Amino acid sequence: MDKSRKIIAVLAFVVFCTFTGFTLYKWMRFGTIDGGSIFFSFLALSYFFNWLNWGSRDGRGEKDELDRHIETQSAKIGYFVLMILAGIILFISEGVSNLNDIKNYPLLIVVGLTFVTLPVTEFIYSRKFK
Repeated sequence: MDKSRKIIAVLAFVVFCTFTGFTLYKWMRFGTIDGGSIFFSFLALSYFFNWLNWGSRDGRGEKDELDRHIETQSAKIGYFVLMILAGIILFISEGVSNLNDIKNYPLLIVVGLTFVTLPVTEFIYSRKFK
């Protein structure tokens, strides 16, 4: 990794730590949760990992066959991890174990959509080649 890439990666990590620290400070000191800070913390963390892995903030650039394979497999694994985490967050945030007791319908719909997104996308994409 050349010097400029290291500096940018360190800066991205510092930005992530700054947003996270600010969010934790507001939560501990004032008891409020700032949604914008949480969102931008995750955005900065995404930027940091894209820069570490691909040398670019958005993961674009020249990629060989191994890079494309890594991208494809990590996307599919990430999809399933996100699906599981969304379900866990739904049940933890609602504090119930019975689906009929859930009152947060938008989150329930998002969790339901995680189950159909991959099959629908694969169906549509497969039509392109048939």
